[in-house]
Amino acid sequence: MRQGWRWFGPQAPVTLDEVRQTGATNIVSSLHQVPIGRAWTEAEVRERQALIETTPPGRSSLTWSVVESIPIPDAVKRNGGRAKAEIESWIASLEAVAACGIPIVCYNFMPVVDWTRTELDYVIDTGSTAMRFDHEKFAAFDLFVLQRAGAEQQYSEADRSRAAEVFKAMGEDEIADITRNITSALPGSTTEPLTIPQFREKLAAYEGIDAAKLRQHLIEFLEAVTPAAEARGVKLTLHPDDPPRSLFGLPRIASTADDYAALFDAVPSEANGMCYCTGSLGVRADNDLPAIARRFASRIHFAHLRATKREGDGRSFHESAHLEGDVDMVAVLKELVAEDSRRAADQTIVFRSDHGHRMLDDLNKTVTPGYPAIGRLRGLAELRGILYALGAQPN
Repeated sequence: MRQGWRWFGPQAPVTLDEVRQTGATNIVSSLHQVPIGRAWTEAEVRERQALIETTPPGRSSLTWSVVESIPIPDAVKRNGGRAKAEIESWIASLEAVAACGIPIVCYNFMPVVDWTRTELDYVIDTGSTAMRFDHEKFAAFDLFVLQRAGAEQQYSEADRSRAAEVFKAMGEDEIADITRNITSALPGSTTEPLTIPQFREKLAAYEGIDAAKLRQHLIEFLEAVTPAAEARGVKLTLHPDDPPRSLFGLPRIASTADDYAALFDAVPSEANGMCYCTGSLGVRADNDLPAIARRFASRIHFAHLRATKREGDGRSFHESAHLEGDVDMVAVLKELVAEDSRRAADQTIVFRSDHGHRMLDDLNKTVTPGYPAIGRLRGLAELRGILYALGAQPN
């Protein structure tokens, strides 16, 4: 298995030389500066690739192995195959990536909001901070800040009552924080920052789009782009919904094993693959992570390895340390190593320690939310230890 590290580009707080110090060898990056929907050019991809892969004297080399992500425009999610211009632009970006020899593209199909958290610096018992999704605070935002039409019908009376209490206790700063955390794109998101009026407008545009229709739109997208990926030797990897359930009444269609099975049955090409994210899938107690890895082993080309801890209400959760929480990481890695051992060297799974606690010196530094250096380094070291114990040689 290949050790990856998500790098947000030359302005990122973590430098490439610091990435080398973690032991990671494969870079996961994207052209975040390109507006969503505009086709990437080969020149732009090569410029980023040269930055990553030009090795200073005496330094270990890095390889850009995964693009995470080429954003899918909202029009595709709402209109499926009818969004022809947007799909053609996406294919052009894919072709630029393929021309540079980058073999894996990660993407998601979450409507309006990407990965969502209510808190970015939740203090845990070690004094480190973690990202958290608090269901009660989320409901308070939905009902009393966003004031989404029809929201009341989607919460129980007990939920509404508790959300009202939570909202009443919120100060202006806390309301501003949760609004920013939910409506502003978090790092690596494939959605754009929104004002409250824009947010309401985006939600209204999905009226009448249920899970079946959204899934059909994804299938139409895959039917259009997968032949291009297959012809160029690129693997497409769909990231799970985060969290893996409906938010704001919107459908989510990459949350369970059955969701992925439906997509693989509809578009059986081996280029149609999975980003196996243990943190996202692990939020649901009914997702058996080792079984999912075993069932879809040949479809897994990229893995996000992290753990989440479900809280008492079963709907709130926070990011735990990589070997804690609700993910049996040893069992997961046994499945991934078994699959990896069957593959050619250039087809092995790229994994990265996803998210991480803000800890030690990073508590006093400007860091990218979810992506501090030290917390991710701790996670990578722990994952690497499991791999060595299993007899695998990560590279």
